[in-house]
Amino acid sequence: MVIDLDIYTLVGFVGMACIIGAYGYLTWKDEPNPYVLHGTNLAGAALLTVSLLVHTNWPSLVLEGFWAAIALWGLAKALKARGTKA
Repeated sequence: MVIDLDIYTLVGFVGMACIIGAYGYLTWKDEPNPYVLHGTNLAGAALLTVSLLVHTNWPSLVLEGFWAAIALWGLAKALKARGTKA
């Protein structure tokens, strides 16, 4: 089996690294920064989406849509909590 390492595949690998890194960060930190956590997840989902738009895998593409939506929800929740603390 040969892996086609075009730019879109490489972008997808960077997105995968972002999502894995965010999960590792969540597990490692007792009180993770929600902006780092959700921002990294959103970046990973966006990069994987770019890759999946070229190398289409529909279940993975739908998963990334949900992943991005949850990350946006997390960022909105963090911004709302930040506003109430001020």
